[in-house]
Amino acid sequence: MAAITALPPPPPIDDGCALFLDVDGTLLEFAPRPDEVEVPQQLREALAALHARLQGAVALVSGRSIAVLDILLAPPRLPASGLHGLERRHGRRIHHAPRAPEALDRVRSEAVRVAARHPGAVVEDKGAALALHWRAAPQAGGELQAFARAALPRLPGYRLQPGNDVIELRPAVRRGVRADKGAAILAFMQEPPFAGRRPVFAGDDITDEAGFAAVNSRGGISVLVGPPRESAAHFALAGTAEVHAWIGASA
Repeated sequence: MAAITALPPPPPIDDGCALFLDVDGTLLEFAPRPDEVEVPQQLREALAALHARLQGAVALVSGRSIAVLDILLAPPRLPASGLHGLERRHGRRIHHAPRAPEALDRVRSEAVRVAARHPGAVVEDKGAALALHWRAAPQAGGELQAFARAALPRLPGYRLQPGNDVIELRPAVRRGVRADKGAAILAFMQEPPFAGRRPVFAGDDITDEAGFAAVNSRGGISVLVGPPRESAAHFALAGTAEVHAWIGASA
């Protein structure tokens, strides 16, 4: 990946596009705790309008679970991939995340005790995955990352997923197949109404790089949200407000 200093804004979303959107940091501003994010009503309306305009070819591709995405953003109830590609829903078809091993329960209990030493640190239970957040407790970052690295050998088949002020312990594959946002996007692109369209993906974090690579491989539009950084994205928007304006204008 080449270093990025400045990227152009993305073109408008036209009727031939399939739109994929990360959530935290892209559609929604970060909050001190994951459950404290705010969802503007205008965003719901824009997503519903785009979903109708693109004949259903709009999907959420997030590190959150699909159940949480529905609570945050429904209506509309959009196609979605959750837990960084470990689960996916399209219409009535649901691909579930792997069942969490018993060892994860013990790791979760230990993580809660570590986080309790740092007011503001959060342990987020995602079922098959465990996320350790320190956005509201910057001093906890080092210890939480060290804890996650030390716990990883106790969870065969798991990997570390670093992000913005968070690190996750999550399964690396689902049913023997690589699980990340790029794989989820490519799976959607094999199905109507996404198939045959030009993929567009907007995301802000290093967890979104697999998604950028996937849409680039299909001649699509990859959009980095936030400050310039090294990325595979070809376009950029400065923040969530610019994302809302972009999809609002397209809707």
